[in-house]
Amino acid sequence: MSSVPKRQKLDAAADGNTSAGPNEEESDALEQIDACQNEIDALNEKASEEILKVEQKYNKLRKPCYEKRSELVKRIPNFWVTSFINHPQVSGILDEEEEECLHALNKLEVEEFEDIKSGYRINFHFDENPYFENKILTKEFHLNSAASENGDWPASTSTPIEWKEGKNLLKQLLTKPYTNKKKRNSDYKTFFDWFSDNADPVNDEIAELIKDDLWPNPLQYYLVPDIEVEPEDEDELDDNEEEAFEDDDGEDEGDDDLEDEDVK
Repeated sequence: MSSVPKRQKLDAAADGNTSAGPNEEESDALEQIDACQNEIDALNEKASEEILKVEQKYNKLRKPCYEKRSELVKRIPNFWVTSFINHPQVSGILDEEEEECLHALNKLEVEEFEDIKSGYRINFHFDENPYFENKILTKEFHLNSAASENGDWPASTSTPIEWKEGKNLLKQLLTKPYTNKKKRNSDYKTFFDWFSDNADPVNDEIAELIKDDLWPNPLQYYLVPDIEVEPEDEDELDDNEEEAFEDDDGEDEGDDDLEDEDVK
């Protein structure tokens, strides 16, 4: 399969070719295309700046709504843990004992930095609970140099969890085999494993799901009916076998009728 040869820049003066011709026309067209591309790039950059300003404006406008929603959520027991459990991806890293712990979660909030592209933080607010002393656990993402204080970016940090004696779920859950039947689609074994891991902040799927999906509209997950897909049990298999048996009987009866007609 032949390939299109790469175009080389032509230096007419160096080649001694000063006569007007296709090469000059092509060079002129390429220069004009380059000028157009520069204009497009400048407009794209300006559009990005304008989009950023719009996002910053509406983040400020949305903030009172989020605060009002947070206050209303506090009137609903187990709102956030229910939303987590009903979320198809986030639920995949929740161990049963972690679910018990997250019953103390009374508020979730996502705060984007002033420069939206630079990063964000996720705050988990907890009531008094038997697992740890912290009232707030924060996972923070610095995605470019503007957000990084020490120059290391991308990077993420997590609040050290002050576990109560004998209640370190991270230590317990990482050493025990999986006992629940949930399908795990993540590299993380547990929720607190995810929270404590800051190895790859750019590809943190769980954080992005919380920020872009769960946080904007948790109600859609809180209201999801609790329906579990169970494998077919023996009764269902028996019913299917009976239906198949009845179908076979129907075919046999049809064959018998044809034989009777032949006899006549």
